[in-house]
Amino acid sequence: MSVFGVGLPEMAVIAVVGLLVFGPKKLPELGRTLGKTLKAFQSASREFSNAVMTEANAPETPVPTTQQQITSTAMVSPAESASTPQQHGAEDKD
Repeated sequence: MSVFGVGLPEMAVIAVVGLLVFGPKKLPELGRTLGKTLKAFQSASREFSNAVMTEANAPETPVPTTQQQITSTAMVSPAESASTPQQHGAEDKD
């Protein structure tokens, strides 16, 4: 049995050292915290992977080139672009 390249004898030594350092009361709490952290990390990793796959499979929308933008703005008539005529000199009469 090998987990992350660590065999059964190495895991036993790590457990004994952990038991000596943290004590029998604190060790189960640390194990639960580590388990919750790993589960949250795994969930976040799965969500990230799904988001990347969704973006990779989404159809691409073409980006208009500069020439297309110029053509589309040139098609607007001058009357449409000016909403109200400017009145010069109206402010000078007051």
